[in-house]
Amino acid sequence: MPKFYHYANCSTCRKAQKWLESHKNQLDSVDITTHPPTKTELKKILKDSGKKVTDLLNTSGVQYRELNMKEKVKTLREDQLLEMLSKNGRLIKRPLVFEDTKATIGFKEEEFNKTWK
Repeated sequence: MPKFYHYANCSTCRKAQKWLESHKNQLDSVDITTHPPTKTELKKILKDSGKKVTDLLNTSGVQYRELNMKEKVKTLREDQLLEMLSKNGRLIKRPLVFEDTKATIGFKEEEFNKTWK
């Protein structure tokens, strides 16, 4: 069963959840703001999705701007960024969906078609 990190007030998360459920995927739903993924989970998501650590950042979020992440990203090591993300789910692009060796960051229907159908 895919683990689905989401934020209930996020319209993109609701679209992704509807898509996944319409394709008969049961989900282990977790609120990303109260229970962010662990550093280990984030590393696995990056590996399995083929993405880089900056792809995990919610660049349109309030927290991203308030914490001046645009500048911090330039100086922090990947390990430091993952540590920050594991402690603040609002910094993470959502939804995160992963199971076994499959993972997606955000919601793009064509990517979901390849990964979750």
